[in-house]
Amino acid sequence: MTTDYLVIGSGIAGLSLALKLSEFGKVIVITKKQKSESNTNYAQGGIAAVMSEEDDFSLHIKDTLECGAGICNEKAVRKIVEEGPEMIEDLIRFGTKFSREKGSLTLGKEGGHSRNRIIHAKDLTGKEIERALLSRISVNKNIKLFEYYFAVDLLTNKNLKRKKEKAPACYGIYALNVKTGKVEKIIAGKTILATGGAGQIYLHTTNPPIATGDGIAMGYRAGCEIANMEFIQFHPTAFYDQETDDSSSQVFLISEAVRGAGAVLKTISGKEFMHRYDKRKSLAPRDIVARAIDSEMKKSGEPHVFLDTEKIGAEKLKKEFPNIYRHCLSRGIDITKQMIPVVPAAHYTCGGIKTDLKGRTNVRNLYASGEVTMTGVHGANRLASNSLLEAMVFSNAIFSDLKKEHFSERSRTENNIRELKSNVYDWNDDGMENTEEWILISHNKKEIKEVMSDYVGIVRNTIRLERAYRRMKMMKDEIKEFYDKTKVSVELLELRNLVTVAFLVIRSAMLRKESRGLHFMSDYPVRDDRNFLKDTIIKK
Repeated sequence: MTTDYLVIGSGIAGLSLALKLSEFGKVIVITKKQKSESNTNYAQGGIAAVMSEEDDFSLHIKDTLECGAGICNEKAVRKIVEEGPEMIEDLIRFGTKFSREKGSLTLGKEGGHSRNRIIHAKDLTGKEIERALLSRISVNKNIKLFEYYFAVDLLTNKNLKRKKEKAPACYGIYALNVKTGKVEKIIAGKTILATGGAGQIYLHTTNPPIATGDGIAMGYRAGCEIANMEFIQFHPTAFYDQETDDSSSQVFLISEAVRGAGAVLKTISGKEFMHRYDKRKSLAPRDIVARAIDSEMKKSGEPHVFLDTEKIGAEKLKKEFPNIYRHCLSRGIDITKQMIPVVPAAHYTCGGIKTDLKGRTNVRNLYASGEVTMTGVHGANRLASNSLLEAMVFSNAIFSDLKKEHFSERSRTENNIRELKSNVYDWNDDGMENTEEWILISHNKKEIKEVMSDYVGIVRNTIRLERAYRRMKMMKDEIKEFYDKTKVSVELLELRNLVTVAFLVIRSAMLRKESRGLHFMSDYPVRDDRNFLKDTIIKK
């Protein structure tokens, strides 16, 4: 297949960009599962933007920078904040139905925000955004959306029969058609990674099973700069379900908006504790809250703490958080009368493929947007509900950049695509084994998750990281050897990506010998601005 623009991923970053690019070019969107399966679909809380007279850009910028612990790119932060209201209008234009009261958008508040600025659709914001975008895409003749296509690797110079240039460049991808089992070439003028995050490197995560860090791993292998992977955000309040506590399945998220509405954290014995950790109490930023909960659990030996929703009131709980109410009820907890058992879980990857303010990577013709990236917005800790905003704004930046280029380089791009059709090697798996040793994959996958959860979690130290590094390097080598002689499958491709991303997180964490934001080192407990007021960058 050939196309002007190839978008890999079907969350808010990929779909919003595809819709805009379709105005002047042919777009292919591929997604490895069903089109609606994305991290966006599970985003409960909302999207932050300055939309009231009581708020202003400077306050939102200040909140974001403060949360980012000194290493946000202020230009990137200013960009998303100042363009935020326009992005909300875009989503409304695409058909998103946000919650309203008397005709005006209902604005919620979450941890780290000094004003009410969270636009939401009850507690299913991501699902509503996904619905609206997919609805528009389904009737767009310039967009082809392929489900069950798994991106294997980016097409780069090494995949060309006749080399074009020495500098790294991208020409599309090899993709596994999951239904046929065949690997196909998709050649594109421009390729955009919008593949989401990597929560599945941990045992307990709010991310869906698809969040295996595919885009980050592919980008790394293609020569992209990978930045700030040590900053993995743990959501403080995932629902603790005793029946599934030992599984590695996706856990249910109790949105930050619940604390924004007045819920407070309490110990198993029913006592508040957040005042001992931060003056903002239960509304402190996520890194502080997650570490506080982790500390209280270690003190008590209990597997969870409680979130008390009594102050919110039964009527408001059912009206504003119907999905959370129904889920907890299905697990035997009536949140209008009982406290919710909660535990921290891996939630958001603040690091990723480094991009500039136009969404460009250091690999020519390759762009990236959304959780797969490190744009400089989040720094050492993401402010709640800034992620959907960042995805919209940077996808719009990519659209603007490609629109300019389209009208100046259209004929050259078409010629390049025609030439590449015959110049890119076909995928060759002759002589590869179709192995039945899937026990190796499942065992390695479990071990990656256990190593990361035990040694590279909320609190780290040098000894733990060195132990994790040795084990992960060994597994990385074992998996490469297995991959090199085996026909590809979804399970094998995900395992290859998981071990790559886990290795990048460990390497990044070892390089930052301080505590900052989401990265807390018990043997380097203080922030060191003299030596570490900078991004951690790794390149293959």
